Amino acid sequence: MLSSKKGYNRFTWDFRTENLPVVDKVFSMGGNSGYRVGPGNYSLKLSLDGKVSETTVTVMSNPNIEASTADYVEQQDILATIDQTIQDMHEAVNQMRSAKSQIEAYKKLLEKNNTISGTKELVVLGDSLVSRIENWEENLIQPKQETFQDVINFNNKLSAQLLHLKGYIDEAYPKVNQGAKTRLTDLLGQWNTFKNEQDAILIAEMKAYNDMYKTLEIPALIMGQ
Repeated sequence: MLSSKKGYNRFTWDFRTENLPVVDKVFSMGGNSGYRVGPGNYSLKLSLDGKVSETTVTVMSNPNIEASTADYVEQQDILATIDQTIQDMHEAVNQMRSAKSQIEAYKKLLEKNNTISGTKELVVLGDSLVSRIENWEENLIQPKQETFQDVINFNNKLSAQLLHLKGYIDEAYPKVNQGAKTRLTDLLGQWNTFKNEQDAILIAEMKAYNDMYKTLEIPALIMGQ
């Protein structure tokens, strides 16, 4: 981010794409930086107060590395796939955490208010849904890790495994070996399984909670006791 303060400001591009979204208060083993771009032409744009300044730059390949254009293209495609998957995963976790926090907030209010019939059943259903979300989430991220050393005690989850693979591929030499491709296929398959599970939670269990909430005609504002 370039400073907007008056004076001389310098910004150095690290040849990386946009940072990845993070999960609040969760340490990301491997960081959240985007991947390094390959050789090619890129547009740079600086915007401030409605004014836009644009230019183009050419990123050249390292002359000390023997690699084909196809090697760079394949590396960039794989890195883009990994970053998009991690972004989708982190956004999904943040969405599910938001739903979980809302359910927990309703539970506190409903448990203090006995005037609304059927709230006990809704609280039980909410507890089941929270447990389902937590079980789903623990396969994707490891909230117990706070530093890089914590991996000794708390094993990496799917997000960290993708970040680790990305770090292995995001190197100056662009040729991606078959082992890395196979590992990516495995990880993408796991994410597809958990993505389907998230869809099931949203379509079935969360819908059941919302339907019961509507049936009970619970007011939008509940006065706590």
